[in-house]
Amino acid sequence: MSNKAINRLKAVLAEQGKTNKWLAVELNKNETTISRWCTNEVQPPVETMLQIAELLNIDIKELLNSTK
Repeated sequence: MSNKAINRLKAVLAEQGKTNKWLAVELNKNETTISRWCTNEVQPPVETMLQIAELLNIDIKELLNSTK
């Protein structure tokens, strides 16, 4: 799979003034995992994306890049 930017996690965290470390603590995940999600090296499961959207108080669609 290519490193196409599927999620906007890094941008949304920056927009809200949140850090990878903050998200790692909130989700009880390793900071390295969060970093890999932010660089689109790997993608979080849909359930986790929903959790992230709820934590950031946004629609899950805001975490994804449009395919159109």
